[in-house]
Formats: sequence, structure tokens, C-alpha cells
Amino acid sequence: MNHASTKELVQVSQSTVRFAGDSGDGMQLVGNQFAELCSMMGNVICSLPDFPSEIRAPAGSLAGVSGYQLSFGGQDVTTPGDAPYALAAMNPAALKVNLKELQPGGIVMVNEDEFTPANLAKAAYAVSPLDDGSLDGYRVIAVPMSRLTEDATLNSGLSPSERKRCKNFFALGLVMWLYDRPMQPVLEWLMRKFQKNPAVMAANGASVRAGYNYANTTELFRVHYQVARASLPRGTYRRVNGNEAAAMGCIAGAAKCERLLVYAGYPITPASEILQELSKRKEFGVRMIQAEDEIAACCAAIGAAFAGAVAVTATSGPGLALKIEAMGLAVMTELPLVIINVQRAGPSTGMPTKTEQADLLMALYGRPGESPAVVLAAATPKDCFHMAFEAVRLATKYMTPVILLSDSFLANSAEPFAVPDPERLPNLRVEPPASPEGFAPYRRNPQTLARPWAVPGMKGFEHRIGGLEKEDVTGTVTYDADNHRRMVDLRARKIAQIANDIKPAEVVGATSGRLLVVGWGSTHGAISAAVSQLVQEGHQVGHLHLRHLNPMPANLAEVISKFDRILVPENNAGQLSVILRSRFGTHIESLNKVEGRPFLVREIRAAMEGILSREHAN
Repeated sequence: MNHASTKELVQVSQSTVRFAGDSGDGMQLVGNQFAELCSMMGNVICSLPDFPSEIRAPAGSLAGVSGYQLSFGGQDVTTPGDAPYALAAMNPAALKVNLKELQPGGIVMVNEDEFTPANLAKAAYAVSPLDDGSLDGYRVIAVPMSRLTEDATLNSGLSPSERKRCKNFFALGLVMWLYDRPMQPVLEWLMRKFQKNPAVMAANGASVRAGYNYANTTELFRVHYQVARASLPRGTYRRVNGNEAAAMGCIAGAAKCERLLVYAGYPITPASEILQELSKRKEFGVRMIQAEDEIAACCAAIGAAFAGAVAVTATSGPGLALKIEAMGLAVMTELPLVIINVQRAGPSTGMPTKTEQADLLMALYGRPGESPAVVLAAATPKDCFHMAFEAVRLATKYMTPVILLSDSFLANSAEPFAVPDPERLPNLRVEPPASPEGFAPYRRNPQTLARPWAVPGMKGFEHRIGGLEKEDVTGTVTYDADNHRRMVDLRARKIAQIANDIKPAEVVGATSGRLLVVGWGSTHGAISAAVSQLVQEGHQVGHLHLRHLNPMPANLAEVISKFDRILVPENNAGQLSVILRSRFGTHIESLNKVEGRPFLVREIRAAMEGILSREHAN
């Protein structure tokens, strides 16, 4: 009997799947491969890698669980999904950590070989959940993945321990069959990836085929799913995460400035990938400095800006604190500097692999003295490209440091990115001062208030810069009180007037009414989905997402005044809410989440419904 011919193929608009296991089980690797397959099949995707905070947590422990979640389908995929429909759990700890988020009636594929007494004890199970009825609300498929993997890889030439490590590809094969994904692209990827190690290539290929064929022939799998393709505008697409997109945006910005890009950085989670990505791009005029610490990295970037390069440095919260003094120097010298802060849960080392948005106030105000700087925030992984490009534009046009806020969710999450035509990107070229006659280092452009970008080696444009206060126009060191007031005012005005050079605030949904949800950063996807649901149900609600946080859009006060209530969801304790209340009134409410995880759509929807019901009652 051909079991495959009796199985039902069900059409669905979208789905969410999660791979979970030990940090050494390769869940990110196979999750990425599944995401790549879904992109190739024409799905819109949004992913959420979830790394344990401990680098070497004990194997089989709850603290060591690593995961990769992917939502994929048609046009409306804006988040990694509130709850997975399918979970591939490689051990009891992975099951325990992730089961509570699975949809009722969802599919649970477990590696039953790992449900040993020792592993059950590590996961704090007194009795195996495969035997006690606690999984009765799900479709449980217990598969001896370890044993079947060892059988499939028997002739690979690898040792038993090496063969066992291929079980992640067995799990990938199961999920590929479940969602009707083709096998050939994965086999071709394995050939490229392990071309110098044919035994590993063969073993993983045998494992993924064994998983796929097992699902295809066993009676345990009776249904598989075909997920709707998206209808996207014509163009060239690639899958990017936020760090990759930010690196690409910096490269594009420097190219449109017709200048070298100099990146100076120090490795720190989760910003290190920007350093790694740019280190591969020497052909685009990228020059790399891996400094001995965060302070040196920021100072080196300032030196590169003084020398005429587009200067970039990136870090996360603890590193941003170390860069503060040098950032003040960039404010004083009025040099263009892009600082990318990929936020993570704090304080101190905190939870370095978990997401948070808690550095906003630090970015806005965390410098000694009156030190105004531009602050931007990317909303989605692909938006990291556009906001990095915008950061280069503003930094070079206005001769100022620009802080671009990303976070761990954006950095590691991936989605399709329509690669822009370089010819259609705006020209960012900054003309050098025309003539030494009348040159002064702080003689400002009357429109932008930017000082001239005269770099070393330009005859007749020699000048001094440094951290001491400068005399207006001449740049001479001075301690005159009136001059200090004038320079503080000029630096502040220069930043404030950028509000006239950015896009006005635009509301999606109702442009006036009972409730406006204001977000920034990586809350975009969840807010967008929640607002869209309520708009379709007839509610007068809107969504405004801020990408320019200092200065804010010039029309923001007018937009906010058109709504009865304002809700501000943030992955912090309410930092943007504090700023908006101080400027626009008391009808602003906070929705705060500080769990190291992004918002779910249902969390934001519930808060919106609560406000709407109170307003209706009144």
C-alpha cells in the first residue's frame, strides 16, 4: 500500500512553526534553512531566533533551550506569530519551555529517544509527558529521531557521536514534508556548505532525506499543508535580518556620498554581526577597525570622520555607555558619526541574547552637558537598511552624530527585502568648501547650520578641533560665557530644524478618532497586525510608528491631538510614554513588556480593547 497517496494535502493561508532543542542541536541552522525554503517558495516570512542567555548551559537543561520560530504565508505576515502551530522538540526541556505557547490542537513532534529518566529530571518532569496525558490537547508525534538518524548515516564514515549530531536535519525533513517543501534546495546547500567535508555533507543529506521519507510513509503523519504564496511587487528580493540590512544601508549611504566607509567596532552581542558583515565588503570601499574596546572604537570612528570618511560604529547597551564620552566629542567637534545601538535586555550584562527597547532615554539624554544628537529607530528588519541610509544622510548633511536604535529582535529576525535600485537612491554627496578664502571651521551653512567638512590634506583649510568649547565661526578655544550660550543654542537649533527635513508623521488606519497606537522600533509588526484587525471590525483606531525620535516629526502634536486616547506599547518600562506625556498631555497610556521577548499581537489587541471599552462606557 502506498501510504503517501492516502495522505491529505490541506491548503492554508499561513502557518507558524518552531524548532527547539539544546543550544548545540543546530536549531538556528535548520530554522534558517526552512526560512530560506519558504522564501524560495514565494512566501512572506518573519522569523524569531531565540538564543539561550548562557553560552554553555548544561545540556538538557531548561536554561539551555534554543529555538527558531518562523511565520510564513501570504501578504499579512508582520510578526513571527503569536503561537506556533507545529513544534519540533528535540528533548524534554525544549518541550517544557515551548509547549505553553503552542496553539491548542497543534502538532508536537518530539524526539522520543531523548525522553530518558536523566533528561526528564533535568527538565523537572516527574513523569514523562508522553505518558501522563498532559499532551492530550495536541497532536503528538513521537519519533525516534536519534536512532533513525544513526541508521540513516551508518555508512557516512562519521563517528557515532558525529552522526548523532545530524538529527537536526532529520527534524528538518519532517517539517519539510509537513509543509510540502522541496528537498533539492537543501541538498544543494549542503553540497556548497560542506564541500570540503564530504562525509558531513553526505550524513546530513541522508538525515534530511530519512526525516522526509519517514513522514511520507509512516501512519503517524496523515495530513500535510500547502501554504499560500504571496503576491509581491516585481523586483529582486533577498532574505535579510536587521544586522545585515543595517550593514547594507551603511554601504549604500557611503557609496551615495562617494566616500569610504570606515567601520570601527568591538564585538558585542547582538551587534557583532554588523562588524562581521562589513568585514566581507572591502570591494565596496569598506575599511574595518576591530578596536581593543568600545571607547577606542568610537574614537577611531571620529578620527575617520575627521579624515573625510563615512564613519560608523555599532554596539549594544553596555557598549553604548562606554562610548558616551567620545560621543560628546563628536557633538563638540560637529563631525558626522553613525552609532548603531542594537539594544538588548539589561541592566549591565542582563540577558544578552534577549530583546529590549530600554536604551531610548540613554540615546536621547545620556551624555554630559547639552549634547544634542539625532536619534532614529528602525521598525522592521528590512527597515534597518533604510534607516541606516537615513542615518548617513543626516549625519553628513548636518555634520552631527546620529544614533540609530535597533534591537535583538530586529537584528536576528529575517524577512524578504526588495533590493533597491542604486540609481534611484538619493545622492548624498557633500561638497567640500569651495575656497580657502574666508574659510573658518565653524562658519555655518545658513540653511543647515552645518559647519564645513574640511579634511586633512586640503591646503588652506587647516584648523584645530577638540573637546574644548569653540569660538563661534573661528573655532578658537574659548571659555567666554556668552559664546558658550551661543554655541549651545546653535548646536540645539541645528538638530531641532531637522524636523523640517524628515517625513511628516503618517497614521495608518483612522486618521482621527478614539484611539491612536504610537510605537517605535520592533513593536511595528505586532501593532500593525492588531490595529489592522480592529480597523476591519469597524473601530476608529490608527497606528503611528515613529522612526525619527529626535527631532520628532514637525506635525506630531497635530496628529496626536486628533485622538481621544494614545496607547504606547514598548519593550521597556515606558520611556517614550514619559516623553510624549511631557510634551502632549496626560491622555497617553503605556503598555510595557520587559520579559526579553517581543510583543504578541493579542497582547496589544487586548490593551486596545480595554481602552475602547472604557471609552465606550464613559
